[in-house]
Amino acid sequence: MDPNKAHYVVATAIIVKDGKYLIARRSKREKAFPGLWTVPGGKLELNDYSKRPKDTEDCWYNVFEYLIRREVIEETGLNVKNIKYLTSLSFIRPDNIPTIVVSFFADYDSGEVTLSKDLIDYAWIDLKEAKKYSLIGGIYEELEMLDNYLKTNFLREWNKK
Repeated sequence: MDPNKAHYVVATAIIVKDGKYLIARRSKREKAFPGLWTVPGGKLELNDYSKRPKDTEDCWYNVFEYLIRREVIEETGLNVKNIKYLTSLSFIRPDNIPTIVVSFFADYDSGEVTLSKDLIDYAWIDLKEAKKYSLIGGIYEELEMLDNYLKTNFLREWNKK
């Protein structure tokens, strides 16, 4: 395998419920962004698709949607629906692993928040309240993008103002 092409692939989701967004605080044990606030998500694993029947002769579809549903349930106990693409980013973790993150948003469907061991707190917030939290860099702008989209039905590209 070419190490220049090997990355972790991560999907995250901003969950929307009653006009509020779910954020969660990462454990201080996490390698990347310990103790900061983020949105639920996690790494793509081979089992996320390889143990399912293929959708065509050669391929699996809706891999990110499946990953979002799995990670949101694992990390928060919630079920989501209407998963849609928001943006993407890349970074290099402190352990030098290049990482690609695909950010989505989804509507709350059911369940009560029950955090995994990797998360230590949560809050349902609006955009104004988000400024009070130590969010991972870029998350506020993602919340802003989504907030604007929900009000105008226009999804702009991520940019730092």
